Amino acid sequence: MKKWNGYQKGINLGGWLSQAELTKEHCDTFITESDIEKIAGWGFDHIRLPVDYNLVQDNKGKFIESGFSYIDSCIEWCGKYGLNMILDLHKTAGFSFDDGENEAGFFYNDDMISRFISLWTEFAKRYGKYSSRLAFELLNEVVEESDNEPFMKIAEKTVAIIREYAPDIKILIGSYYNNSVQTVKYIAPPFDENIIYNFHCYEPLLFTHQKAYWIKNMPKDLVIEYPITKEKFLAESKKLPQINTFEWAVPENGFNTEYFENLFREAIETAEKHNVMLYCGEYGVIELADPESAVNWYRDIHSVFEKYGIGRSLWCYKAKDFGILDGMLNVVRDDIIKNS
Repeated sequence: MKKWNGYQKGINLGGWLSQAELTKEHCDTFITESDIEKIAGWGFDHIRLPVDYNLVQDNKGKFIESGFSYIDSCIEWCGKYGLNMILDLHKTAGFSFDDGENEAGFFYNDDMISRFISLWTEFAKRYGKYSSRLAFELLNEVVEESDNEPFMKIAEKTVAIIREYAPDIKILIGSYYNNSVQTVKYIAPPFDENIIYNFHCYEPLLFTHQKAYWIKNMPKDLVIEYPITKEKFLAESKKLPQINTFEWAVPENGFNTEYFENLFREAIETAEKHNVMLYCGEYGVIELADPESAVNWYRDIHSVFEKYGIGRSLWCYKAKDFGILDGMLNVVRDDIIKNS
């Protein structure tokens, strides 16, 4: 499988220009140049920058120049410290993976689609010149299967327009079920040679999201270690029957690298079939997990990433319940970074 050089070991800047109150004070202080310098010092080769549309585009589609300045700064800092960057549109008018954002209608609304394409056209005009160290991610985590086909049509049209201004920039596209690795096979055949197939992996969710307050019916006292036996894992899974356990992927002797081999196999085969590079834009463990178990999980998933040359970006640098800088996992941060 093709390897995406320069995007093998990354980290997300979640909570800065996305999933936050985008006040000037927040945007000015949450991430600064010193953070980018720190990330480079840790040995990462790129960052993924989630951005919400309302940072740079108002409800009428008019651009907000002050919002672009933060993206400009991040690109400049990354260049200074030798990092590549992915510009990820985390929320667009009419769609967010998070129901709490109250965005709806995007995939079937011509006005919202036009605003989406207009925004990406503007990104391409401004940032296409950085194609040697910047990539575009069209949209974060389509959720519903029914929205996948409409999104692929929107993506094809958007890519064609981006190419007028950024003919060789890499463009990441994911599938439904929150960019699940299991739905990579439903991504449209690549529109050109610079398309990257994108997925996210938080499996097994019962472990990586244990005690997560935003998951319905999640027990507040749930404790799951990693690795865990298959029998114990399936017994614990009964507490959250709505979560897909991907039982078929769990080896009989419990969790290990074979689990991720099984999970990724079909996506790898799909990428090889279409001769595209495969990338994992998000993966991580909630800070409420046992730190030693988190290190074990990272070790196993990183081993499989390395074996197949899958680029990835850890979720996340700071805050958002997964931060390795300031969360409870900072006690094992060095081990996580070393094994990434």
